Amino acid sequence: MKVVFLDRDGVINKYPGDREYVISWKEFRFLPGVKQALRKLSTAGYKIFVISNQAGVIKGVYSQKALDEITQNMMKELTDSNAGLDGVYYCIHRDEDNCNCRKPKTGMIERVLKEHAITRSALRQSFFVGDTIRDIETGKNAGCRTILVFSGKEKARNKDSWQESPDFTARNLSEAVDIILGSDPFFTKKGV
Repeated sequence: MKVVFLDRDGVINKYPGDREYVISWKEFRFLPGVKQALRKLSTAGYKIFVISNQAGVIKGVYSQKALDEITQNMMKELTDSNAGLDGVYYCIHRDEDNCNCRKPKTGMIERVLKEHAITRSALRQSFFVGDTIRDIETGKNAGCRTILVFSGKEKARNKDSWQESPDFTARNLSEAVDIILGSDPFFTKKGV
């Protein structure tokens, strides 16, 4: 099974800024090309899951209801564009809560494997796409290949301070999807 894990803010939607949160649907803005990129992945047979830390809930910045509304509307718009996701997983805890789901820990990925009957060996062929080094650490901790996109928090100029190096970098999700499909033997062989 071919799987792609995606962070949300800075990958799918506009990054709200350091220490800022998308607190309502009216603040959620899809990044350019995201729907088309997800449609390409879906059409190519990939299962797509969002894996995102959303501590703003437990901090009281926004409610669980607001997060659910954002998620439902995001899923509906993507489904309406034939670019649906197979699941969305959030960790609402803070670092100090020491839960097993907060990235860079892999608890959310473990849930995906269990709930969708995906084998651990599938992770070697899977990708984790994110806009932070924490996302890259998460992907590496799970055994995935990693792509750091520069459409959100992290910038290429910070490369010397990265604690973990991504397998690939891309300007945005569209470029990341091209990398993913370019590394897929089926598409490489067929020239798709």
